[in-house]
Amino acid sequence: MVAALNSDLFVGAFIKKMQSVLFGQVHDFKRKQLVVLTRMVFLYAKYQKHVKRSIVVLICVALAERIHKMARLMTSQRASPNTIKDGQAETGKPRRSGAQLDKRFFDNLRRLIAIVVPRALSKESAMLAAHTLLLIFRTFLSVAVAALDGQIVSALVRLQGQEFLWGIVRWMGMAVPATLTNSLLTYLQTVLAIRFRQNLTEHVHKKYLSGNTYYAVGNLDDRVRNADQLIAVDIRKFSDSLAELYSNLAKPTLDAFVYNVQLARSLGVESLFGIMLIIQASMGMLRVLAPPFGQLVAQEQRLEGEFHFAHSRLIEHAEEVALYRGHEAEKRSITRRYMRLVRHVSRVVRLNVFYGMLEDFVVKYFWGAAGLVACAAPVFAQRLPGTSAVAAVAESGSNDLGSRTRDFITNRRLLLSGSDALGRMMYSYKEIVELAGYTERVTDLLTVLDDVGDGRFVKTKVGTAAAKTTDEADIVSQRGRVVESTDDVEFIGVPIVSPNGDVLVRSLSFHVTPGRHLLIVGPNGCGKSSMFRILGGLWPVYGGTLRKPSVSQIFYIPQRPYLPIGTLRDQLIYPDSAAEMKAKGITDADLLDILDVVQMRHVVEREGGWDAVKLWKDALSGGDKQRIAMARLFYHRPRYAIMDECTSAVSMDIEKTMYTHATNLGITLLTVSHRQSLWQYHNYILQYDGQGGYVFSKLDPERRIQLMEEKQQIEQELASIKEMELRLQDLEMQAATY
Repeated sequence: MVAALNSDLFVGAFIKKMQSVLFGQVHDFKRKQLVVLTRMVFLYAKYQKHVKRSIVVLICVALAERIHKMARLMTSQRASPNTIKDGQAETGKPRRSGAQLDKRFFDNLRRLIAIVVPRALSKESAMLAAHTLLLIFRTFLSVAVAALDGQIVSALVRLQGQEFLWGIVRWMGMAVPATLTNSLLTYLQTVLAIRFRQNLTEHVHKKYLSGNTYYAVGNLDDRVRNADQLIAVDIRKFSDSLAELYSNLAKPTLDAFVYNVQLARSLGVESLFGIMLIIQASMGMLRVLAPPFGQLVAQEQRLEGEFHFAHSRLIEHAEEVALYRGHEAEKRSITRRYMRLVRHVSRVVRLNVFYGMLEDFVVKYFWGAAGLVACAAPVFAQRLPGTSAVAAVAESGSNDLGSRTRDFITNRRLLLSGSDALGRMMYSYKEIVELAGYTERVTDLLTVLDDVGDGRFVKTKVGTAAAKTTDEADIVSQRGRVVESTDDVEFIGVPIVSPNGDVLVRSLSFHVTPGRHLLIVGPNGCGKSSMFRILGGLWPVYGGTLRKPSVSQIFYIPQRPYLPIGTLRDQLIYPDSAAEMKAKGITDADLLDILDVVQMRHVVEREGGWDAVKLWKDALSGGDKQRIAMARLFYHRPRYAIMDECTSAVSMDIEKTMYTHATNLGITLLTVSHRQSLWQYHNYILQYDGQGGYVFSKLDPERRIQLMEEKQQIEQELASIKEMELRLQDLEMQAATY
């Protein structure tokens, strides 16, 4: 027992000895740290002015270096715009894979801003100025609220009830202008987005709906596939993004500047500089790890447009698809486009999960912790032994608990607000790159509209056009002359070239004067409709000279007439309006007389009168549509009418009546038709052979009918001879076997 007791005493003494040694070492270590920290504080106090000057110089050097770097970037990335020549796009460098924050983005943005804010003295400029003033007022109001917050907490700590209640009253008083300012900012942002969209849409409509640009964009140029998507959706998203970005970027920038100035006065330039170093390092890391949001947004909008186009195409051709029972094929096509969109959106969501988590951690917690350390550092520095001299220079001028609490709460509020401002600036980076995607798509649309308006097209060459000869390439690269004549139509060495680059006729020449009705015949794909499109100004003239009257004197009637949305009256007078009809001195009674010619007077009563509004393409049959188109021709009474199989769905007696009335009105007919019954209304013929050749000559309908009948008879006899020869060969082979 004695031995065990001695052993326990020995162990206890050993433990106490070890604890005293360890505690002594820990105390020595803490004391050494305290000495080092105290010396650093003394050194800082001794060279405080030099430190501040060095920090200011360092900030100026960093700012100058940043400006120099941006200037070099702007000059090195001087984007040469795509030049379009010979129907192809020639670029000095490879096409970019997506939207990027480079000089091209800023140039495009300046171009669009000049459209949405047309003048310095405009409604948009006034709203931007009012928005800016409200942002400044709200920032300084936030600074005042932060100071009041510190005073309220200080009064609470000091148990000063009257001062505390007075602070609450002031707090509630500040709530009135604060809430009003926030509501006005939201209102101005919404109105700005509407104004931006209105100005940009009107600008695009002015270009898109001028002349035949809307036709050329979809048929002669391949760069824009979904103009409706760009005009209706992308312009709206760009306008909303631009209006939001101004508020979401200007307010945090102003907040960060004002809060940093206040913190520099309260905490000193040194603490603020340390915080900014941490923020810059973390922002650099976030920029490196950030996904390419601009490219992702542009790609998403392109896939959205393709998906929308697939549905629009199905609606447009619903009848044909239903007759072919092609719903499964269309379903596969639409599903394929939709799945591409879903896979892309899913990829974007997955990228946002990691980046959003990292961004929230850095902005909300890491920056907040750094700010709390900066707020607490001056307080704890005063408790270091021998630092009374340093504490004396503190701007607070007081060391009591209430003052320290007030300063800490105010600084903490400013730091959290500044951190939130920097966080919103970080979030706005994502908004900027998304804006870059919308900016690129809208600017590409404007570029295409400008090019098409100037007669420059980019068309993908396929088939025979892709392997055309040098001579054919020269034809495509040329441009002919279009001369407005008084009353005649003349093609002088004009090549008939499709938008794809196929040369259908190398040189076409013929002359038509009023009263010389022209019949045009030939196999499919030989250039009949192509010639009409050139004559109507839809396709460019690739060579030679084209003489024609003004566009208003040439009227085109296709096989499937276009019926606009509107009243029954609008179907006859299109593209005129009711006011323009009255200005011409034409009444509804005159329109009834025109309907009498095409034997459709009953339609007015049947459909509910002239002001009835229906979906006329469904309400009228195919023959009625063609007769409405002929009535439209009689209303306008042009000098020339292009008739492209426009009576294929009407009976021959009504066709005879309409053609006779057209010639009586003095309208010169240019007709494409395979009906022999129409030959009698024409006195010239332009016949294509389908091999690039043609014949232009006078037309004798009776003689031509005789020749055609004789040709058919000979062809039948030749066919019977071939059958007899085959039978003779068969009989000889059978006789040889016996």
